[in-house]
Amino acid sequence: MPTDFSPARPLRIGTRGSPLALAQAYETRGRLMASMDLPEAAFEIVVIKTTGDRVLDRPLKEIGGKGLFTREIEEQLLDGSIDIAVHSMKDMPTEQPEGLLLDTYLPREDVRDAFVSLDGGRIADLAEGAVVGTSSLRRRAQLAHRRPDLTLVEFRGNVQTRMGKLRDGVAAATFLAMAGLNRLGMDEVPRTAMDTDEMLPAVAQGAIGIERRAGDGAMGDILSAIHDRDTGLRLAAERAFLKTLDGSCETPIAGLAELEGGTLRLRGEILRPDGSDILVEAGEAPLEDGAALGAALGRALLERAPDGFFDWRAAG
Repeated sequence: MPTDFSPARPLRIGTRGSPLALAQAYETRGRLMASMDLPEAAFEIVVIKTTGDRVLDRPLKEIGGKGLFTREIEEQLLDGSIDIAVHSMKDMPTEQPEGLLLDTYLPREDVRDAFVSLDGGRIADLAEGAVVGTSSLRRRAQLAHRRPDLTLVEFRGNVQTRMGKLRDGVAAATFLAMAGLNRLGMDEVPRTAMDTDEMLPAVAQGAIGIERRAGDGAMGDILSAIHDRDTGLRLAAERAFLKTLDGSCETPIAGLAELEGGTLRLRGEILRPDGSDILVEAGEAPLEDGAALGAALGRALLERAPDGFFDWRAAG
């Protein structure tokens, strides 16, 4: 594969077309421009529409889960139509298609969830029975566990769409990721950052991953210059935890790894979708053992889960 990228033969970066996906692709391009000492014209942003972008009127679990936001992009990576693919890591399945590698991560943004309401209030300020919109099974389950009195409705679309629904009175509040709001520079969106002790985020939330062809060693060398080691260590633990639990968009699972010196600390939880039960585990290990720790925490939760806890998964 060529490594002498130029305006005549640009490096093609595949991405979804949402404002956030484009912001992530632009960040990737900017870092590569600096590391490769190339002009912007030596890069081409290739927008690819995925199934998840086309189907907005049904919950993700009804139309296929996490691969909805990656499949078409990965197909174009495999057939050579693009050179690399940029993904939100929380959208990524834990297994890559044969022939692809995901081993480059940019520095992680704020991992926290943002509680968004037009008046900038907090969850505790919501009236009994208030309507909250979210498409995330994890957030729905966590909120139902904390405030079972609230009414939860399906909410999909980009930030602008969701804010429009709030203004139209479809719901009193919603959730977004702090990382997305920060990357989009949307300071005008009224939000309260949720402490991770209050709402543990999705696995890999706030992280950008760059996928390449497994046989493209030259691209691996190029990408290694922008890889963030700490983010890679954290995601190795979180994604091993998720993989052990067979996580997908049908599973309310949360997990967060944090580094302190030479130690990696991991917290994880699984919930019933209705929030009626929650199981939590935590542990720590040397940095290089993060994946083993993630798998161990996942197994511990599977062993602790009472009979029937995963009935909803089997039926999904």
